[in-house]
Amino acid sequence: MEQPKMIDVFIMDKRYRVPAALTVMRAFEYAGYRMVRGAGCRGGFCGACATVYRMTGDSKLYVALACQTVAQDGMRIAQIPSFPANKARYDFATLAADGARLLEIYPELGLCKGCNTCTKACPQELQVMEYIGAALRGDIARTADLAFDCIACGLCTARCPGELTPYHIALLARRLYGAYIAPRSPHLARRVAEIHAGKWDAPVQELQALSVDELKQRYNARDVEK
Repeated sequence: MEQPKMIDVFIMDKRYRVPAALTVMRAFEYAGYRMVRGAGCRGGFCGACATVYRMTGDSKLYVALACQTVAQDGMRIAQIPSFPANKARYDFATLAADGARLLEIYPELGLCKGCNTCTKACPQELQVMEYIGAALRGDIARTADLAFDCIACGLCTARCPGELTPYHIALLARRLYGAYIAPRSPHLARRVAEIHAGKWDAPVQELQALSVDELKQRYNARDVEK
C-alpha cells in the first residue's frame, strides 16, 4: 500500500508529522490531541474551532476554522476555542425595532476605528466592518443581513483594536430583525394554531412509538418538495 504524503505542522510550537490530506482539526487529533474544547459540529457552522496560524517564514497571521481548513506543510497553529468578550445584558421583551438601541446597549460601537481588521479576521469572509457601520447608523435590517452567516467564532473580537464584540452586536440586530421587522409567515401562524389545537398530537405519538429502523424507513420514504 502506498504511504500517504507526510507534512510538518507545528501545534503550540511543537513539530508533528501528519498526513497531508487532513484538516487542521484532524491533524490535531492525529498528533494525539483530544479535542474536548475547540470542536463542535465539525461542519463549519458552530464556530468552536477558531484557529490562527502562520506559515513558516511568513509574518502574516491567518485565520481559519480548523474543521474546514486543510493542513499545509509548515503551518504554525494555535487554537482559540473561546475568547473573553463582554455580552450586554438586556430584557429583549422590552426592546423595539429602534436602531438607536444598538448604540445604547453596545456603546463601544462608537470606538470602531474603521481599520477593517475584523473583516480580515473573519473565516466566513463576512463584511464585518460594513455591518458594524450599519449598526452604528441604526440600520438593523442591513446589519442583520450582512451578519446573517456569522457563527460567533470570536476571531473578529480577538483582532479588533477598538475592543468591540461584533458578533454580539450582530446577534442583537438579527434578533430584533426577526422579532419586529421580518415579514410574518402566514404558513407558520397556521401551523402554530394547529399545534395548539391538538391537530398533530396523534401523529407525534405515532412517531414516538416507532423503532429507530422504522423511523429511518419513514424518513427515507417521505415526500420531498421539488
